[in-house]
Amino acid sequence: MGVDVITETVIDRPVETVAAYVGDPGNAPEWYSNIRSVEWRTEPPISVGSQLDFVAQFLGRRLAYTYEVVALEPGKRLVMRTAEGPFPMETTYEWAYAGEGATRMTLRNRGEPSGFAGMAAPVMVAAMRRANTRDLARLKDLLESR
Repeated sequence: MGVDVITETVIDRPVETVAAYVGDPGNAPEWYSNIRSVEWRTEPPISVGSQLDFVAQFLGRRLAYTYEVVALEPGKRLVMRTAEGPFPMETTYEWAYAGEGATRMTLRNRGEPSGFAGMAAPVMVAAMRRANTRDLARLKDLLESR
């Protein structure tokens, strides 16, 4: 079974502000509760081909993985895929106008876990949905308080 989790929120900040903040992977530990650190493998700023090492804590396990940016449409969309890590995963951020000074932010995580992770996919989906919902609420609070 594959993993495909989509969550979204509306943030009362302009698209440019939200996209600039979220599109900087160095900010991830501030709004993602499970991300412990992000290190650039390639030189910033972010562009297609950029690679970043992430360390996360998820379901009680330490996960280290490398994301590669595979698509970037500034102010609209950022897609990263694991180049190395426990199982193939793709993360997509999308930003869209949601009214005067507001942004609809969509976060999508999808992948094909195998082995034990594959058997635990239903549990992972539920945990990812909870974590993503919590993380987007944190992001909303952070950006709206600035």
